[in-house]
Amino acid sequence: MNTPEKVENLSPADQKIMDAFLEEHQLFFGPDFEQMQNHRLEIRTAREEEAIAKINDPHLLNQVRGRVQSAMAESFRMIEQMGSAPGAKWGDLVVGIFTASGDLSDCSPFGMTTFSAVCQYPIKFCNKYWSKDSTVGLRNGDGFIHNDPRYGGVHGTDQSMMMPVFHKGELVCWVSSTIHEGENGACEPGGMPARAESKFDEGLKMSPLRIVENYEIKRDILTFLQNSVRDPKLQYEDVKVKMFAVMRTIDRVRSVIDEYGADALIAFLRKNLEDTETEIRRRLSELPDGIVRFPSWADSSLREPCLIKLNFELHKKGDKATLSIKGSSPQMSNRTINNVVASTKSFLLTGIMQQIWPDLPRNQAIISAFDFESDYPSMMDSDYDATLSMSVSSAFHYLIKPGQVFNKLMYSVPLDAKSRITPVVAAQYNQPATFVYGGLTQHFEVTGNFCADINGAGQGARENRDGLHSLSGCFSFMSDTGEQELLEEELPMVRLVSQSLAKDRMGFGKFRGGAGYEQMMSAKGTEMWGFMTGQTGSSFSSCPGLFGGYSSSAYPICRVKGINVFEWLKKSGNPDRFPFDIVELMNQQPIEGGRYTADDAGITFELTTEGEIYMICQGGGGGYGDVLERDPEMVMQDVLENLVSHEVASNLFKVVYDKTTRRVDVEATKQARDAERKARIARGKPFKEFVKTWNKPTPPENIPYYGSWGDNNVIYAGVGATRITMTADKMKTIMMLDPKDVKMAQLEARIAELEGKGK
Repeated sequence: MNTPEKVENLSPADQKIMDAFLEEHQLFFGPDFEQMQNHRLEIRTAREEEAIAKINDPHLLNQVRGRVQSAMAESFRMIEQMGSAPGAKWGDLVVGIFTASGDLSDCSPFGMTTFSAVCQYPIKFCNKYWSKDSTVGLRNGDGFIHNDPRYGGVHGTDQSMMMPVFHKGELVCWVSSTIHEGENGACEPGGMPARAESKFDEGLKMSPLRIVENYEIKRDILTFLQNSVRDPKLQYEDVKVKMFAVMRTIDRVRSVIDEYGADALIAFLRKNLEDTETEIRRRLSELPDGIVRFPSWADSSLREPCLIKLNFELHKKGDKATLSIKGSSPQMSNRTINNVVASTKSFLLTGIMQQIWPDLPRNQAIISAFDFESDYPSMMDSDYDATLSMSVSSAFHYLIKPGQVFNKLMYSVPLDAKSRITPVVAAQYNQPATFVYGGLTQHFEVTGNFCADINGAGQGARENRDGLHSLSGCFSFMSDTGEQELLEEELPMVRLVSQSLAKDRMGFGKFRGGAGYEQMMSAKGTEMWGFMTGQTGSSFSSCPGLFGGYSSSAYPICRVKGINVFEWLKKSGNPDRFPFDIVELMNQQPIEGGRYTADDAGITFELTTEGEIYMICQGGGGGYGDVLERDPEMVMQDVLENLVSHEVASNLFKVVYDKTTRRVDVEATKQARDAERKARIARGKPFKEFVKTWNKPTPPENIPYYGSWGDNNVIYAGVGATRITMTADKMKTIMMLDPKDVKMAQLEARIAELEGKGK
């Protein structure tokens, strides 16, 4: 916290002298704790009051909004066409405009919705600290770069360029652009190191720093950044791209000022926020009051299997609502899946914006309307020393949670109500299922980054129709998955299977979730290449169904090591022998001598050799409603499209049909479903009896468990005799053993046991 601490027994005059001294001689401008905890809008300034008093025509303000949005859309396309990072090419970016105080008022109509709550924190930091610092200051033509989520943001792979906009010497707004750059010099290539044990393993940690003066990049700072990463060309190019995109936006903003005046711009930026927050509260007032709970669990820390509780509750009364994450896992200080609370809030904002009210402006007022509760320090509200580089693995859970809780309130609201903009939707798949890669390319260039196929997860089923297949990432509905041919031109990677929709791996129900796609990846043309992945959900589904719908599958990572598939294909003389399907390949094991493994989907970076096969499945969405209510003809269509197997159609959906003609026997299907309903009743128990056998007083002793168990104020951490219990108000951080040390200890104990038997 950057605020000087008060000292007892000092006179007011002495206290004033001490405060001034500490402010002038501050040792370190670390993240401002109060800023990072505060998600509210700044108080309306006198300048904004003056502008709003002069400009109150809503039609004029809407014209200004249209011009500003058009400017940001233009700048977005500039970055998309010119950017070097894979994320830039496929839409993992955003352009935003902020009030002079630093509140995000609007952002580009395309790109990362999650970035809608990123840059206000570092901009407010610049306003508070650098604007008054004689060695820094704010001037026309300045540009600040930033990537450390401890000062605001999602994770260290996202780099932002922020520039103040002055008119006649007055700061009227800020403009920014943010790209998921990927490579940042971390201990593992690609910028998201699951192996990081501390924040010092995470690569670049840029607090907001000035890299542009008078619209020119400072080469000394740029050279330092290039010298700190594996891909200096990427770093150089995208700093320039972000700067020129922001400059283009500034040019368009200046044209707005020239046509409508600075008052119109300032009034629009402020009113856009205030009107959004007012509308949120109005819509809340139309929903039923109540408390809705939705806990979920990650099944891995990305380094060892465990159950990690990620809790969520919505408390709603009148036009007020509280979002609570109390009861979640304690902070795992040396595991990479922690989040500072500002990041957690940005994911909740994204979920509300995308799943509940997508018609609202994309700004931070959406989250400002809510109260918030958390435990500190915890996994989702960590301190600033925790590792954060794979924060998205846990934070992505919070992208779907608003949909789960709000939909249970909105279900009773008529679809044509003003607060009911979208149909009720089950959860979208919510894990970062993609390959992170790094090494030496076939062009003898060192690089590291991630694949854009992360942007193609299956959508959840809706109350009135099936979910869409592999449409977008849960963090944005306006991005792309990239072109296979471009990837193979730039990188030594071949997709044996690129984007084949996976059979039987979506959530089933009256309406089924959209399917994810399979991928088989192999390296070719290099002797130094490796992969890592960063998702959980290999044994415990992260994507639940809704109102009786099934969850999506669990998705391990499968590998075939010790082989060269390209040489095998040449020698076999019959490529048709290769099953282009993960399940068939793993079951048939046609390549002799290979080591076939299925493991936890989160793996740290490992080197591979040419022709070894790595396989993952982008997840499917959750199902909606009872499977026995699904139209049998819709089941047959899924069988025809190879989305559902005969086994699932018969055994789960209870459809009786001719497997050759796919003609449904309507009467037999009715009888089969009636029989299954009676069987359910026979298997069922009264709720009180079920609870007696289901509820346990504590988590099972043999499962590494982290988080609350029933009572949000009691937190468990660990397994067996090493498990500790704490109260939420006295949360302790957890340090995990290195899995290699655990394995070595087990092997040493086994050696000692065998030696003892030998003696």
